[in-house]
Amino acid sequence: MTKDEDLTVEQARLAEAEAEAAADAEAERIRQHIEDATADPAVQTEWIRQANLMYGGLAAAGLVMVQPFLTETSLDLSALICVIAFAVATPLLAALLVLNRQEEFRRRATVSRPVATAKAIAQGAAFVGLTAGFWHMSLIAGIVFLATAVVAVGVHSSGYVNLEYDSRFRSRFRRSTSDRTAKPK
Repeated sequence: MTKDEDLTVEQARLAEAEAEAAADAEAERIRQHIEDATADPAVQTEWIRQANLMYGGLAAAGLVMVQPFLTETSLDLSALICVIAFAVATPLLAALLVLNRQEEFRRRATVSRPVATAKAIAQGAAFVGLTAGFWHMSLIAGIVFLATAVVAVGVHSSGYVNLEYDSRFRSRFRRSTSDRTAKPK
């Protein structure tokens, strides 16, 4: 390579490194803003209310879904999966509902790893139980429920992002004058 080509390649590398550093700094700034927003007690209170709705709804759906199997002497595979999934989900959902009452009382959400694990297991087991219950009633109903659930997660995610992280998101967290004049680390 010639000196001009070497210089061009080096300039391109430097520009790329600067762009990457700027992107990292912007990502860190946005992460910090999101962290500040999620620390807001009003946001945590709303999350607790939404969790109560979700856990109560899943527990109720589980009871309705499992009820027909209570008098059955033998279950096919999909019914057995439904019953076992709700046997896992129901006590966890009940515990999470009780915990949410305490979170409401304290006006803050817990950040415990066992609680996060219980939430994931409870929600996953309830989803498996609902899918298996619909599958037991009809193969087509099970497939439709599964497909619609995937679409519903996308709809919720899209709406949530639109509501919480719209174009005005950054304006809610204007940096103070001292933040702007401080040298970046």
